[in-house]
Amino acid sequence: MENRGILLIGHGSRREDYRKFVEDTAEILQNNHPECTIRTCYLEHMSPAIPEGLELLKKENPDVIIAVPLFLSKGVHIMETIPHLLGLKEGSHSGTVTLASGKNIPLLYANPIGADPLLADLLFRNAEQAQKEYK
Repeated sequence: MENRGILLIGHGSRREDYRKFVEDTAEILQNNHPECTIRTCYLEHMSPAIPEGLELLKKENPDVIIAVPLFLSKGVHIMETIPHLLGLKEGSHSGTVTLASGKNIPLLYANPIGADPLLADLLFRNAEQAQKEYK
């Protein structure tokens, strides 16, 4: 079975509670997909930064690394900043990285969450919860 490494990329924040959100999301991913190695990193304000997170995941010797942005939509960070930090060409969703062993493996860059029925359902659930709690 292929050893997939998933690099979950959060935006980062000066508020430390944002780290808990990203780490909790990574923990859910890990629990739901124990066959994968999940690591977190951040675009700004928190560490590890994206290049450092990538290096940490490479040490796990995966067969492929998939960088997954924990962002809702495409913007300058998704289209330019993050690919640059991953060593990818602007607009590209794939490249390679070299492990310490010298082995080259694929580096894939996933899309942000985007408009999705699951997201719409979550938003409606939050609206219902607000109506119950804050009425």
